[in-house]
Amino acid sequence: MTTPSAALRNVHPVPPPAGAARLFLAGSRAGYSQHLQAYGSIDVGAVAPGFLDVVEASGLTGRGGAAFASWRKMAAAAQAGGRGLFSARPVVIANGAEGEPLSHKDAALLAHAPHVVLDGVLVAAAALQTSHAYIYVTAETMPSVQSALAERTDARHIRPVEADDTFISGEASAVVNKIQGGPSLPLDKLRRLSDAGLRGRPTLVLNVETLAHIGLLARFGVDWFRSVGTARDPGTRLVTVAGAGTDQVLEVPGDASLHGILRSSGIHPEELSAVLVGGYHGRWVRPLDYRLSPAGSPETLVRPGVGVIYVLSPDQCGLAVTAQITEYLAGQSARQCGPCMFGLRAMADVLNRLADGERDPRLVAELERLGRIVSGRGSCHHPDGTVRMVSSALETFSDDVREHLIGRCTRIQRGTR
Repeated sequence: MTTPSAALRNVHPVPPPAGAARLFLAGSRAGYSQHLQAYGSIDVGAVAPGFLDVVEASGLTGRGGAAFASWRKMAAAAQAGGRGLFSARPVVIANGAEGEPLSHKDAALLAHAPHVVLDGVLVAAAALQTSHAYIYVTAETMPSVQSALAERTDARHIRPVEADDTFISGEASAVVNKIQGGPSLPLDKLRRLSDAGLRGRPTLVLNVETLAHIGLLARFGVDWFRSVGTARDPGTRLVTVAGAGTDQVLEVPGDASLHGILRSSGIHPEELSAVLVGGYHGRWVRPLDYRLSPAGSPETLVRPGVGVIYVLSPDQCGLAVTAQITEYLAGQSARQCGPCMFGLRAMADVLNRLADGERDPRLVAELERLGRIVSGRGSCHHPDGTVRMVSSALETFSDDVREHLIGRCTRIQRGTR
């Protein structure tokens, strides 16, 4: 296996970050000089294809929601780029669209530490032996990204592209479709971007936080990366804690306890009704004695998804909040298939009837039936994620469902936005 030091050389080394604070060391809205002082400069030209072995050894998984092994995505694009006599160079895309309404972690990273992300883009591109790179960000974070690109000569080939402000604009194939001039709508999920993505080239799409970790991993190595977190979830991750009067971004160790994260954000877990983990395609949980990890038993952990932890106070009706979220998700349909266009709309309508106090015991069975019809049949993963969230709500808020069916819910039906 190629060692981290052989894959990339830290030209002006500085001590590696200690503890779980890694991604924001350069300070608020840091420029390139502050970035270099905090992390040191690196020789991206020294990256070898063997750096993929370093990423594999690190155990880094994607921070954009799916938690797929990062080295596998990189290896797939690299292998496709090497096939054939006239093989096309791969494309690297940093995805900072963050269409999830409750998530602010990527925006915080791009606003306060854009050079950590750009380092990761350059390292990933060098590992894939390509110079084709894009950074796909929202209108809110575009000025920070453009300013960072203008500060350095080694990143001038990275092209910034503005993402649309929709929930599905960050889906990987929607990113590719937008960059090549189409609408930011998902393509057929059977198509592998690693084989034929942007303009037919092998394409690697990684979340901006994932790339930030790759940039630091290249500097400081596998042992450093794995010194925080656990064997099943090494390193750190960013989370957005929202609701109950708070809205903040934290960097936490992998496999952290949900209780510990909430307490770090100034929230008392015992005062909460429930928590939605992973965003609008996430999972409602109660009680809160779970750990946050992409691997392990769902009985003891909850998957972090896009890194959102939305807290529900006791005076909020979880069923009403779920109905509001589902209404939003139904409106965010790509309108490319029946399950998304009609199935999610039907689910939202039934949930609204239940939340509004309609006393029909058949409503729960109808929601379950619609979930079975929708799951696994969409052109993209939007319907599946919505069904998972609704199913977790029916389980977690079963008491609330019974209260609604007899007209006795007294909680304030307050939303998430």
